[in-house]
Parts: sequence; C-alpha cells; structure tokens
Amino acid sequence: MPRIALYQPDIAGNVGAVLRTAACLDVTCDIIEPCGFAFSERAIKRAGMDYAAQAKISRHADWVSFLETLDGARLILMSSKASTPLPNFVFQHDDVILMGSESSGAPAEVHDRADARVYIPMATGFRSLNISVSAGIALAEALRQTHQFPGETT
Repeated sequence: MPRIALYQPDIAGNVGAVLRTAACLDVTCDIIEPCGFAFSERAIKRAGMDYAAQAKISRHADWVSFLETLDGARLILMSSKASTPLPNFVFQHDDVILMGSESSGAPAEVHDRADARVYIPMATGFRSLNISVSAGIALAEALRQTHQFPGETT
C-alpha cells in the first residue's frame, strides 16, 4: 500500500488536511520532524477534525530515522523542480510519496535520495498547488494505478 510522507511540514492545517485524506483512503501518513508548529494531538485534531484521530500516523524524529522505515520501498518525491510529469510516472504498490515542506520544499539531500522526482503539470504561469491538494492528487494516482483504492477489487 502506498504511503504519504511529509518532510518537516510548516502548517498544521495542511497536515490536518493530509491526515484526513490519508484516513479516508486508508493509507499511512509519515510525519518527518521537526515540524514548523507544535505537533500535538490537540493541534492535529483541530486541523484534521475528527478524521485525524482515525489516521494511521507514523512520526519520525528526523530524516535518517524516516529512511530506516523504507524497507526497500521506493521514495517518490513530488517537486515542482522534477522532470517527470505525474501522468507519465508508473507507481508501484508500496511507493512512499514524499512532499517537501511548504516554505522551502525539500533540500538537496532529499532530492538526491529520492528514487524518482515527479511533478503535477499545471497551466502556464502557475508554480505550485497547496501541499495537501498535491498530496491528494499524487496519492489518488498511485492508488488508481495500483488498484488499491479502499474497497476496490481487481
């Protein structure tokens, strides 16, 4: 099953929205700390409403501890600096879709470690979508391609 991962997220509301998506689609959300806000159950519950309590969350103290959990899974970095458009990318069943932080994206070491870097094509003149929207789009495409939407039968 794909996972969604957030690298040092800055905005609690975005994390809440991603957790809601993860809960609804029955996937794990990895949070790679430090966060740009006080990460607490109260803050996340407020941002993600009652859905956050049902989300599968895996918190990691830092990048290195997150990498230890990959267990052979590919790391797919969503980035406006990538060269592979989402519609051309082929997902595998256990890919981890990684989103960089809202304010600074992902540093060079994260780009270097990614097995693939993918972007969401947009209309001319636009640079990026909200991180929670981008995470939902990428996750939905991965679930569609791998036939893993909740309740889906192949």
